[in-house]
Order: sequence, then C-alpha cells, then structure tokens
Amino acid sequence: MDDEFETVPTESRITPRLVDSLYTEALLLADEARAYFDDVGRDEQKQLEPFTRVGFACESLKVTTRIMHIVAWLLTQRAIESGEIGGTEGRRPERKLGNAADSDLELVAKFPPAAQRLISASADLYARVKRLDEGQVGDEPVSSPARALMGRLERDLIWNRP
Repeated sequence: MDDEFETVPTESRITPRLVDSLYTEALLLADEARAYFDDVGRDEQKQLEPFTRVGFACESLKVTTRIMHIVAWLLTQRAIESGEIGGTEGRRPERKLGNAADSDLELVAKFPPAAQRLISASADLYARVKRLDEGQVGDEPVSSPARALMGRLERDLIWNRP
C-alpha cells in the first residue's frame, strides 16, 4: 500500500526547475554568507558592543543552519525526482525541512547593513522553502483533475509571492 505514493500525478509535485532555481539561490547565498562572515564580517563584528558581538556570532550560525537545511531538503527533492528515493521514502518525517531558529530582530537591527541583508535573505529563502515543504502532497494522492488544478493554482500563488 505504501507504493500508492509512487504514482502521484506530476502536477502535484514540486518541479525540477523550481528545485534547481532554489538550489542555485541557496548555494549563492551560502557562498556570499561564508565570504562575508569570514572576512568583512569579522572586522565589522569587532566594532560592535560585547553583547552584540556574541549575538552576531550566533546569527551567523543561524544563517548557516538555515542554508544547510534548505540545501539538504532540495537535494532530497532532486533525489525523489530522479528516482533515487521513492516518493514514500522522500516524505518521511526525517526528510522534511529541518527546523531553524528565528532571528532576534531587535538584535539584528544593531548589526551592519550587510549582515542584516544576509540574515534577512536566509530567513526569506527558508520561509519560501518551508511553505513548499508544508504544501507537499500528504497522505492522499490527488483524486480529480479539478483538485489537481486547485493544487497547482495554490502552489503558484505561494511560489510567486513577491
């Protein structure tokens, strides 16, 4: 009975093009964050008050954690699409998007603009991927063309938010 997920209609899945686009965005953000926090960010961190410096270090770890959860989830989606992982296996709880802590917005407001932008970008990307993860096909395959169309329209509205 678990094999019923293997035949889920194509229209109810996340598209490979979307996964590739998000994957590229995540890797570029990861590279940008690494470059910033390893170089300019270290110099800017030294200019901050001691408590804010500790918060800066914690936020850099949160950025990294968010991005790594995103990349892992996207790689899982690629594996599902290529058939390396079956649909049922891909929807197991441990394959869901990992939990990432929210940023302390009051503290982030004290950071340099470049750090604020990276923190915001990682939180935004994480939120978009989380919506995709939560909107994936659940326990029942799509049963009618009308429901499939409604699902596609709903996903398009979620994915195409500004």
